[in-house]
Amino acid sequence: MKLASLKGGRDGRLVVVSNDLAWFTEAHHIAPNLQTALDHWAGVEPVLRGLAESLEHGSVPRERFHEHAAASPLPRAYQWADGSAYVNHVALVRRARAADMPESFWTDPLMYQGGSDGFLGPRDPIPLADPAWGLDLEGEVAVITGDVPQGASREEALAQVRLVMLCNDVSLRNLIPAEIGKGFGFFQSKPASAFSPVAVTPDSLPGWKDGKLHGALSVELNGKPLGEADAGVDMTFDFGTLIAHAAKTRGLSAGSIVGSGTVSNRGPDGGPGKPIAEGGVGYSCLAEVRTVETLATGAAKTPFLAAGDVVRIEMRDAKRHSIFGAIEQTVAAA
Repeated sequence: MKLASLKGGRDGRLVVVSNDLAWFTEAHHIAPNLQTALDHWAGVEPVLRGLAESLEHGSVPRERFHEHAAASPLPRAYQWADGSAYVNHVALVRRARAADMPESFWTDPLMYQGGSDGFLGPRDPIPLADPAWGLDLEGEVAVITGDVPQGASREEALAQVRLVMLCNDVSLRNLIPAEIGKGFGFFQSKPASAFSPVAVTPDSLPGWKDGKLHGALSVELNGKPLGEADAGVDMTFDFGTLIAHAAKTRGLSAGSIVGSGTVSNRGPDGGPGKPIAEGGVGYSCLAEVRTVETLATGAAKTPFLAAGDVVRIEMRDAKRHSIFGAIEQTVAAA
């Protein structure tokens, strides 16, 4: 089952979307928005599934689904906690900052709590007030949970995954070192993120297995391929582990979003991997590109994002059909 929120009001308007992303049907008579549906999931989910089946059979009123009309599935959320499941990415960006990486990072997930009071839509521009801040994209997978009790096990946490979606976790790289240096975490360096037009139930994803979404995450910059890393490969911590980590000392309310961190694959030799042009799977953020350039040549040559740049993040199935729709955003001077 695929759900989306059409723009309108702070929380959008809940619709059910066809598997091929061509059509939608209204679901406001079941729940006015996705957060309400998540709050009452046990009773609402079977009704939404019935509506989704009717949509596939063409037996309910339907309209064309246009991704540019969609907000992020949750236009705002009670919580947005982003992990770093791909430790290869953490190692690379810390090397770029000349920062050591403790061995514990391989066994204890990193996680930060981002701003969730408003997300960008999947086709909304990314505002940039100052190019010196070092604007970067980050291609990720994210899940929306139901109610997760404090102290939940990995298995209990994984059972609370309601929906899966893609994310562009926007980062301001040049602001990060000073903020981390204060010893109090990210804030200004993590502006509003964007999520895919559609969120999908795990049972509708052939690539969903053991708390991981397998499949190539396609990241493009200005129409050229940047990354095709497999989201199910080199994921040190699955979503069950990430959610349980977040719920160690407090419960998570329905509608909490937990992110995977930047999808990142090692090279066949265990190293940082190669660009797509050199036969590798590339990278899901510019920080990794710049780190690899620095390791190879002594200096980064790829600039961070500037006004007019276009970012596209998408995942396709075995038949090359888009699964979640595309995050496609243009950087705009704010």
